[in-house]
Amino acid sequence: MTKNRDWRLEGLENYGTFQPFSVSGKFDIPAIAPVIELKPLEWRCFGEYRTVSINPDTGIHFFTDDYRFNSCWRQPLKYMDMFARAGAVMSPDFSMYRDMPRALQLYNHYRKHWLGQFWQTRGAVVIPTISWSDSASWDFCFDGEPRGGIVAVSTVGVKRDKEAFGLFSAGWSEMLGRLSPKRVIVCGEVFDFMARDVLVEQFGAFTDKFVKMRKEG
Repeated sequence: MTKNRDWRLEGLENYGTFQPFSVSGKFDIPAIAPVIELKPLEWRCFGEYRTVSINPDTGIHFFTDDYRFNSCWRQPLKYMDMFARAGAVMSPDFSMYRDMPRALQLYNHYRKHWLGQFWQTRGAVVIPTISWSDSASWDFCFDGEPRGGIVAVSTVGVKRDKEAFGLFSAGWSEMLGRLSPKRVIVCGEVFDFMARDVLVEQFGAFTDKFVKMRKEG
């Protein structure tokens, strides 16, 4: 999978480990192949891997703080056996906040896709995580995403203010138009307009269990 390796880039941004063989868009974002069918899975946050059993009935997601999964980028080979053992793994949700410099948003999108394509070549079932910030991010945030497959999004924090909700709603519509997903796996709340637009599957956010623990004392 590493044909025509460019030794000038060896050691730079993981190029010595893997060089993407299929890219998309003007920024050469590594492309993730679509997943069309997926059985029901118990979705667990990557940060829980030390305390839960990862097996073919488990799905792994990254809807948590970036520092909890930066090791996947720093050590891309470390977790490969676990990802291949799981029923599916979502591409890592590196942050794309609207107040971040555009260059960092693009870099995080690239890293997400580099890892997603790399994991697929090593036998993992990869569900693309779709994220955006504002409308300017649409220039690159859908590059490398497959059409007609199963994708994932998070709605955690979307309702914190009117602007955030508006940006999510607009990006949601843009995603549907560009990617025509078969199904969307949603971490967090499913809004009425989402269920009308496409088949959705929901699971709770990683933080929900801590909220529940506080309520139960």
